[in-house]
Amino acid sequence: MGEAMKQVGDVLELDFEVKVVRGDGADPEVVTFGDLITRPTVVSVYMRNNTGSCDKQNDSLVARTAEIQAKGWQVVAVSRDSIGSHGKYATKKGIRYGLVSDPADQFAAAADAMVEKKMYGKTYVGPRRSAWLLRVGGEIVAVIDKVDAASHGEQVIAAIDAL
Repeated sequence: MGEAMKQVGDVLELDFEVKVVRGDGADPEVVTFGDLITRPTVVSVYMRNNTGSCDKQNDSLVARTAEIQAKGWQVVAVSRDSIGSHGKYATKKGIRYGLVSDPADQFAAAADAMVEKKMYGKTYVGPRRSAWLLRVGGEIVAVIDKVDAASHGEQVIAAIDAL
């Protein structure tokens, strides 16, 4: 922490292993994160399944996934949740994109996007709620630094359209 967050033009080191459920009904897989980036990819970072803002963030993405895909992009969402939780969450929410279990915050660390947070008077470090538009190879082409949970899908489409 303390380093500036990665910016447009930077290339993320994504050679770490994660577990992923590639949408509703899929079996969990262990993959190298970079191998998920098979075409232009939106990586949406959120905190926890089944919490208010995070549910809104994913609901908004679900509502706009077809439109995002029609523009040539895929969606991957990342949180600390277990892969079992992700499997249930994908089914509950009708999520068709990949949900990555990243309990060690490896993606946020690669993006220098760990931030200090406060909850119930305690201070801790966690991943910034953000979205990263990446090319194959991990190059950042856009960053959504402040996710508006309720309109996150629209934010993503606006970021793609601005490229």
